[in-house]
Amino acid sequence: MSSDTTADASKPLVSIITSTFNAALYLPAAIKSIQDISYDNFEWIIIDGGSSDGTVNLIQQHEDIVSYWLSEPDKGIYHAWNKGLHVAKGDWICFLGADDLIMPDAISNLLSCQKKYSESLDFIYGRVELYENGKLLRTIGEPWLWSKFKRYFAATHPCALHNASYFKRYGEFDTSFRITGDYEMLLRAGSSLKVGFQNNVVSHMQMGGVSNGNAAVFQETLRAKLKHGLTNPIAGEVYAKWSEIKWRLRRYLIGV
Repeated sequence: MSSDTTADASKPLVSIITSTFNAALYLPAAIKSIQDISYDNFEWIIIDGGSSDGTVNLIQQHEDIVSYWLSEPDKGIYHAWNKGLHVAKGDWICFLGADDLIMPDAISNLLSCQKKYSESLDFIYGRVELYENGKLLRTIGEPWLWSKFKRYFAATHPCALHNASYFKRYGEFDTSFRITGDYEMLLRAGSSLKVGFQNNVVSHMQMGGVSNGNAAVFQETLRAKLKHGLTNPIAGEVYAKWSEIKWRLRRYLIGV
C-alpha cells in the first residue's frame, strides 16, 4: 500500500473509508481484500464506533495497511463516514463495509472508467455480488440512467468511487438518515450528477447490512426524494408502498 498525496493525474490517491462496530468476526476478510488490492496509491481509514469485541485489536495488528483509525462512540454509519471524510486526503473516496470485500482490481477498473470521459465524473460504480452465508445470491449493477435513479437508488454503492470535490461542493452526509444517506447525498446534484458505470464486479457484499432486509428503506428513500423535490407526498407514498409490496413478494417467492 502507498499513500502518496502528490498530485498525479495518472494515479490519483484513493481514500477507502470503513465504519466498524463489533466487527471482529468479519473484518479479517475485509483486511485480506485490502491487502490484495492491485492499485498501489490508496489509504485506508477505519472509523470504529467503540467496539468491545476485539475489533480494535485487529486494527492495531494491521496498522501497516491502515493509514488512520479512530475508535469512539458515534451516531451511526453516516456520522462515522463523515469523520472519515474529515481526514481523507484522496482525490477519490471509496466506502467499504466491514463485512464486505473489495475486488483486487476494483479501483483500477473504476478509475479506467474516468478515462472514457472528457469531463470529471462525480461518481463511478460497478457491479456487486450479493452473498448470504457464503452463497452467491445474485449480481447487481446496471448502466446509469437518471430517470431510474431519481425514483430509487438504481446504482451500487459498495466500493464505488466518489470524487472528493463532490463533497466540497455539496457537503457531507446528512446524519438524520439511517439507511439511505448515500442516496440522498447523490441526489443533491440532481440531473447534473456526472456518473460513470464500469461493467466489472468491484465488491462482494454480505446481505444483512443496515439497508438490506429493512422495509424502512422505502420510507427513507421517499424522504430523500421529497427533500429534493423529486416527487410529491401522495405519489411518493404510493410508489413507496408499491415498492415495499414488490420487495416483500420477492422475498416470499425466492428469498432475496
